[in-house]
Amino acid sequence: MMLIEETPVPSTALPVEEMKDHLRMGSGFADGTMQDGLIETYLRAAMAAIEGRIGKILLQRRFLWELESWREADQALPVAPVSAIVSLTLVDAAGGETVVPAAAFRLITDLHRPRLAGRTSLLPSIPRDGVAKVVFNAGFGPAWTDIPVDLRQAVLLLAAEFYEHRHDDGAQAAGLPFGVVTLIERWRTVRILGGGRT
Repeated sequence: MMLIEETPVPSTALPVEEMKDHLRMGSGFADGTMQDGLIETYLRAAMAAIEGRIGKILLQRRFLWELESWREADQALPVAPVSAIVSLTLVDAAGGETVVPAAAFRLITDLHRPRLAGRTSLLPSIPRDGVAKVVFNAGFGPAWTDIPVDLRQAVLLLAAEFYEHRHDDGAQAAGLPFGVVTLIERWRTVRILGGGRT
């Protein structure tokens, strides 16, 4: 299985000014935007760390997921929340592609475990030595304010931690700060058997 992010988070969606306020940075100076690139980098790093920990995509973007077999009659998707399945394509061993009609599959929405299912029967068989390519949109929404408030706060706290310790020599303790862990804990998805139904 392979999950590829096809559309990155646009810079305009990141809360750079809110992060500056969180860090209590001054404003109104000629070089007021000098730190923007650095702050954006730490916001992206914090988002990636939190998304990886909870299995949720914060800001909406498009993904391509390739897999060699379905685990069950309806397939759990690797991240949540998913707002739309854009396409399903079957690729055979020779590289030939067959686009599955949208009428043949559906999205079963769920905040923690969205699933891809056949509309009237099972999902179409993946060719021997081939793959299925699933393109889907995931995330709470396109705007920073679409993200639940506790997750937004966790991102700011973690980005601030990265920013404040940017000059450290790597001696910082591994893992996420306690405050961040507390905020994201209820959003974690317990994964058993690699995304099965259990």
